[in-house]
Amino acid sequence: MTSLAALAQERRIIVCCGPGGVGKTSLAAATAVEGARRGRRACVVTIDPARRLADALGLGELTNTPGRIGGDWPGELWALMLDTGSTFDALVRRYAPNPEQAEAILGNRLYRNIAGALSGTQEYMATEKLYELHEEGRFDLIVVDTPPTRNALDFLDAPRRLARFLDNRVFRLVVMPTRAYLKAVSVATQAFLRTVSKVVGSEVISDAVAFFQAFEGMEEGFRDRAREVDGLLHSSSAAFVLVTTARRDAVEEGLFFAGRLRDYGFEVEALVANRLHPRFGAGSGSGSGSGSAGADRERARALAGTPLGPLFANLADFRQVAEREEAHFAALAEQVAPAPVVRVPFLAGDVHDLEGLAELNRSLFPPAD
Repeated sequence: MTSLAALAQERRIIVCCGPGGVGKTSLAAATAVEGARRGRRACVVTIDPARRLADALGLGELTNTPGRIGGDWPGELWALMLDTGSTFDALVRRYAPNPEQAEAILGNRLYRNIAGALSGTQEYMATEKLYELHEEGRFDLIVVDTPPTRNALDFLDAPRRLARFLDNRVFRLVVMPTRAYLKAVSVATQAFLRTVSKVVGSEVISDAVAFFQAFEGMEEGFRDRAREVDGLLHSSSAAFVLVTTARRDAVEEGLFFAGRLRDYGFEVEALVANRLHPRFGAGSGSGSGSGSAGADRERARALAGTPLGPLFANLADFRQVAEREEAHFAALAEQVAPAPVVRVPFLAGDVHDLEGLAELNRSLFPPAD
């Protein structure tokens, strides 16, 4: 069993995933801070367009290029927010046979419209950015803050989806440059194209034809890169950390996500249960033992009318909430076993600066680690 601290010390990539609204962004940032605290060059990446990561780091904004965050640690901390369009443009320039073909694609109106809006584009570009950062070798640790569960699954499946699309017979026929094929398409589809042109306009059809023709010869590079990205995510240098809270809906979504991760061939290597009520004392927290809510209720009744009575009643209430929370995510902890469970209590305030991250860091990575 590997602790979360060991992951921050040893792994090259940590992917923080789970339901929405459970604190993944702050936890990803705190994990990167821990890497920097351990002397590593760490970079935290968010593919969530919200400003939560910038807020957590106390920054005005983040860009598609890593920016360094100053702090009192022996390593380095960097951060970026994915810009899908810029990443896609860079990918086109990398695989185009020549600058003229690259500019033809980048200037195509259809490309400009779909580069940031096509389903799955953002998720694939996120894996591309992750691979780019890994291959550059600038960072010892890259922490990825993913969007909520369903979109995170798209992120994990994006490389395979792209490879399947590029291997699809229809796509290969569309980009096939032989004159015989183009003539056949022209004869077989001209009536259809005329009809579509009346609806969407002839310029749209022309843009689409030019778009596919401009990609001629580039699909092999995209296909190979997609397979390399998939291999990287499945490698021993990558680790997946599942983040949840004790809310019933968050736990249920966490159970679903853990199962899907396993379907994709990934294992959860740490479970973070965030925003838990404190567990007082050393009792097990269940049943009628000396450290249980039931035992505290008995003490409260026995001490009724004394100053200690209300205190034990209050303690019993806290223990009951803690017991309920433990019961909620017990099934999830069992499903991801032997992954360690890291319990993070409610903090005094929201995490919106490096001081708040430092407080969160102390709960995630206690000195005993």
